[in-house]
Parts: sequence; structure tokens; C-alpha cells
Amino acid sequence: MASQTSSSDAAAGPGARPGRDAFHPDLPGPDHATAPLRTRLHHVRADALDADTAQSGGMRRFAAISGRTVGSERIWMGQTHVAPGTASSDHHHGASETAIHVVSGHPEFVFLDGTGPEPEEIRIRTSPGDYVFVPPYVPHREENPSRDEEAVVVIARSTQEAVVVNLPGLHVLRERTEEERDA
Repeated sequence: MASQTSSSDAAAGPGARPGRDAFHPDLPGPDHATAPLRTRLHHVRADALDADTAQSGGMRRFAAISGRTVGSERIWMGQTHVAPGTASSDHHHGASETAIHVVSGHPEFVFLDGTGPEPEEIRIRTSPGDYVFVPPYVPHREENPSRDEEAVVVIARSTQEAVVVNLPGLHVLRERTEEERDA
């Protein structure tokens, strides 16, 4: 009676253990779905994003990668949707660095620049494919000036959850002293 092998077993070659492949002989076999969260890859489908996240008025945030969804410890990633003709509340993301990739629409990102004699509102206008970096604690808001197109962005943060601190308005972020950074 011939033994049955899967295509990955056959590709592994002689001496390979079932469920492994020739490139990764030390990885767990097909029972990986029961392995602890931090020992396997996670696939989060677009229709399975988690809407139970920190929110700002005018926006909807959805978590894909977070401590709760996949057990991440140092990163959060998800989508933000800004409806046509709306703006988020002014906010910042605490100590988290935020990277933004524009998927659709033409969202605008607004912050105050305090390098001149008077604070100046700076507006970054974006297009699909663009990236924006938001440093820790920088107050800003997102706007969607389109009358009919939703803006969608993918966000990655250096914290495991979506930190959002809503503010009553924008203000200039002053450079922290070395003593304040060490405290």
C-alpha cells in the first residue's frame, strides 16, 4: 500500500518530516492553528477588522493588527475611514509614532508649525499612494474635503493599540528638554 503525502511533503524531499518543507524543516506542522499566538502568522481578512478601537469625531478606525486581534506587543495597524466633507477632532497619538499610507481619496492632514514668529497652520494634501509620518504627541487632524469620495488610509503605530488623545484644539508642540524626555 503506497503512503499518501501532501504536495508540501513531496516537495520536501527524502528524510523530511510530514508537514514541513525543505526550506523550513524546523517549523511546526499542520497543527499550527492551535499554537500560541506569538508562534504563528495571522491572516486578518478585510471583512474581519475590529471597530472596537479608540475613535475621534469625524473618523472611523478599524484595527487589523493589535494586541487583542493577534497578540502583537509593539505595533498596531489598521484602517481609518473619513467620510466626505468631514474632519476628525484635533488629537494626538501619545508616545506612538504613526505612519500613514493613503489608499483612496485625497485626505488632508493639518497641524500647527511653531518655527516662525507666529504659529502657522500647515495643511498636507495627499493622493493615493502617498505616505505621511506623524511624530509622537504632535496635535493634528485629518480632513476629507471631497464632497462625494470617502478617504481611506492604512495606519501603522509603534504601540500595540490605537492611542488617541482627543484635544479641544490644535497647539504647537514645543521641543521637550532632555530632563523631560528622561522623566
